[in-house]
Amino acid sequence: MPFSASPLVPGQQDASGAEPWQQAADLVTGAVHEALAQIPSVEPLELGQPSAEETEAPLPEPSAAAVTGYLGGAVEGKILLVIGQDLADALGSTPFGALEPAQALKPALETVADRLGGRLDGAPTAIGVEGCLDVLAGGTRVLVPLLAGGTVTSFVGVSLTSLPEAQAGGGSPAGNAWGIDMLRDVEMEVTCELGRTRMTVRQLLALAPGDVVELDRLAGAPADLLVNGTLLARGEVVVVDESFGLRITEIVTGNDT
Repeated sequence: MPFSASPLVPGQQDASGAEPWQQAADLVTGAVHEALAQIPSVEPLELGQPSAEETEAPLPEPSAAAVTGYLGGAVEGKILLVIGQDLADALGSTPFGALEPAQALKPALETVADRLGGRLDGAPTAIGVEGCLDVLAGGTRVLVPLLAGGTVTSFVGVSLTSLPEAQAGGGSPAGNAWGIDMLRDVEMEVTCELGRTRMTVRQLLALAPGDVVELDRLAGAPADLLVNGTLLARGEVVVVDESFGLRITEIVTGNDT
């Protein structure tokens, strides 16, 4: 079903007597439902009543961060995710350093876009919370508050400017993130490091194919596994099929680093 670029509101019907906004709302809430497990929360998240009006779908109080991205592919529009202060504080003090909301919430935005039948175009960006709903202007807007324990803790808004065909949304989420349980489903960058060295700019500029750079680690010494720049484990480099891997031999505690 094609969507007009002009905003539709609950109760507005098209010439056939159908209500396009409700069809859009069903599709969006189904997509958000699939992404619940990727939005960190101490308690299980539940969908609030979808709306087209901000007054009927309140933001978290207090709201701490807003992340937005563009929808592309088979569906076009924008997506907005707003989080409360508790989640922002948790992301800012993980055991592996601070995480930017745009980085931590990208998987959730990608899931919503995928379930809508499209994709997330480019990396999501953080914007100011005040007036953040303005980014959803110009399309069919569906606002979905997310509740934990009866309180709005997060908020998803989607503005659709084109959608080739409405699909039945819904389904069961893979599970809900619980309290460090709160951050268990947040994706983080993991790096395997063989060693390091220091070189002058002159030496770097003189590098050529075939040169060997000596690292500060003996042959056979374990490699480091870093999470967000923090040492987590050490292990042996192995080959799995045709890819390199790391067999963990030691988990590094905070006292070991």
